[in-house]
Amino acid sequence: MFDNLSQRLQDTFKRLRGHGRLTEDNMRETLREVRVALLEADVAVPVVKAFVERVRERAAGQEVLTSLTPGQALIKVVYDELVELMGSANDALNLSARPPAVILFAGLQGAGKTTTVAKLGRRLRTRDHKSVLVASADIYRPAAIEQLRKLAEAVEVEFFESNPRQTPVGIATGAVEAARRKVLDVVLIDTAGRLHVDDAMMQEIQAVHAAIQPVETLFVVDSMAGQDAVNAAQAFNAALPLTGVVLTKADGDARGGAALSVRHVTGKPIKFLGVGEAPDALEPFHPERIASRILGMGDVLSLVEEAQRTVDHAKVEQLTQKLKKGKGLDLEDFRDQMLQMQRMGGLSSLLEKLPGADQLPAAAREQADDSQIKRLVAIINSMTPEERRNPDIIRGSRKRRIAGGSGTQVQDVNRLLKQFTQMERMMKQLRKGGLQRMLAGMRGRMPGLS
Repeated sequence: MFDNLSQRLQDTFKRLRGHGRLTEDNMRETLREVRVALLEADVAVPVVKAFVERVRERAAGQEVLTSLTPGQALIKVVYDELVELMGSANDALNLSARPPAVILFAGLQGAGKTTTVAKLGRRLRTRDHKSVLVASADIYRPAAIEQLRKLAEAVEVEFFESNPRQTPVGIATGAVEAARRKVLDVVLIDTAGRLHVDDAMMQEIQAVHAAIQPVETLFVVDSMAGQDAVNAAQAFNAALPLTGVVLTKADGDARGGAALSVRHVTGKPIKFLGVGEAPDALEPFHPERIASRILGMGDVLSLVEEAQRTVDHAKVEQLTQKLKKGKGLDLEDFRDQMLQMQRMGGLSSLLEKLPGADQLPAAAREQADDSQIKRLVAIINSMTPEERRNPDIIRGSRKRRIAGGSGTQVQDVNRLLKQFTQMERMMKQLRKGGLQRMLAGMRGRMPGLS
């Protein structure tokens, strides 16, 4: 997400750092490039104008002009304004109501409401330890109810039985009553979408809202819709007392205009980002972390939280003990590390969160393809246990068998073995004190190491 905007802004500030001081000319040029970058990212025009004007006012103040590093000071101003634009801090769900806390989902057809209901249900169950009931009040889309039933089963939350002969109000009130009888914590109500905003749709969801009085009313919108997403959010906000927005398909949105516009235009916070198809691919929206990613500073906090949640600590400890005993890695260890990486969102997601990853050569960034990891795992899975423990025995006929079993080519097997050999060599260097030498070389270049 934000790839295009991030690259444009970072290129702009890189040029600015080459100037010893800020002048009216280079300030005007920088702000012009910031404006163009935001417009190309499909940020709403009024939002761009207000943003650039605030940056201009603060940049003209003492905090930038009197700074020893005015370029860095200006970047800090832009960072602060991006955070402010997107909402200052994460706005968590309000679940403090008397159980069951009811959450209503609204949005256009195809935005991803049903999958978002399932993802949030899973998140509430696994992270917040809440008992959850989901219900579908979509009586129009073929198989909508059945889709949610299957998703509820997959994420292990309770499902309220409904059918297309019922009314949306009847389904919603029935689900809330069922949750109350079972003493459940949260009820998530999915509703029907339309291809466009219309009166019938609004009247129906207003009736559902009035009947169940939800503590949260979330508008779900496809982030790739750009300005159309913002316009739809405005229309729903006028008809419903929205409490927040969920932006779906954010992993496929290289521009990010909706994320930067929707809070300013509607006054409602973005609460979650949908970042993939996996059941756990729903992230809380943290404006300060997103601003950091946009400016190429990474998002180490999210990376640490993801690692703490997904890493198999028993396997990490097992591998640590193995290395302490002087034993080398084998291909099973290599496979485990790649699977851990996948559980953390894949290589592309990791790179997005690492500070300075944008400085990698374009060719290196393009190689951060998660399909490559899947291919490598498939190759290792096609090996026998003996081959995984002792890769040196893998010769011609074995390579052909492994390639055939994994649906790859012999050169793919060769490439994997080469990568594994390189990793082995690096691990040996680290065991011999290479890590200390590497850190010593970094002293003075990184904060905290001098």
